Amino acid sequence: MTAAAISVPKTAAKEAKRERRRRGGWGNAGLLGPFLVFYLLFLVGPLIYDIVMSFFNTSLVLPGLGSFAGLANYRELFSDSRFWQAMWHTILFTLVSTPPLVIIPLFFAIVVNRIKHGQWFFRLAFFLPYILPSAVIALVWTWLYEPGWVSSPNLALYSIVIVTVWWTIGFNFVLYLAGLQDIPRDLYEASALDGAGRWKQTWRLTIPMLGRTITLVTVLQIIASLKIFDQVYLITAGGPNYATRTAIEYIYDTGFTDERVGYASAASLVLFVVILLVSFVWLALVRKQERGV
Repeated sequence: MTAAAISVPKTAAKEAKRERRRRGGWGNAGLLGPFLVFYLLFLVGPLIYDIVMSFFNTSLVLPGLGSFAGLANYRELFSDSRFWQAMWHTILFTLVSTPPLVIIPLFFAIVVNRIKHGQWFFRLAFFLPYILPSAVIALVWTWLYEPGWVSSPNLALYSIVIVTVWWTIGFNFVLYLAGLQDIPRDLYEASALDGAGRWKQTWRLTIPMLGRTITLVTVLQIIASLKIFDQVYLITAGGPNYATRTAIEYIYDTGFTDERVGYASAASLVLFVVILLVSFVWLALVRKQERGV
């Protein structure tokens, strides 16, 4: 067989491969296209517009962006004690609510994972409150807290923490349970043969194997706590005497009650940067864990 005869099939194979890549590229573009459109319209677009508004005196009662303010909104924001009070409430809520929402569902997930029959019932029992609307949760707990709990400035924020733990614990519970079921049973059997009891297995095997899941749950919980709004607004409306007003509620009050949208945009960007930094920390931790494997 001559070299020319051999080159013909090779050329045809290359052309066929290129055609498959071209078709695959169009197919991928068709699948990603709708997502990219929604991503640009509802995420990237509003973010860019928010950045632009933060440099203007935009108001709900005036057309357009309003007059140019430059960095005036940011200068006022960083000297605004009300904003820093709201940020402190947000950080305090995050510090108080994150540990129980990381540890308690982990404990229950470990216990439920050892149950051989009827796990579906516990999954349903833990996850059911999470799917309830925030308005329902607020109505139930407002009735339970009567009288006095949420009217005390010293207790109101911690009352919201209790509501949040009860309401959202099921989501972290399901994440932990999924991570536990990915751990091979052979490891437990081998450790049992070596004389390890359940308590030792939990500390020496289960928790280390759940390292990535614990990191994921912790960071997701911190981000969710930094974005708290619904339960605070519906139960206390930021009161009493602004003792529970968080960053997002401050942004809401400034933008929609005081009608200072430009100033509220600057505040929202500051909160966005804080959440973004938390996300970067999570990425760094995940990469460190992957290098350690």
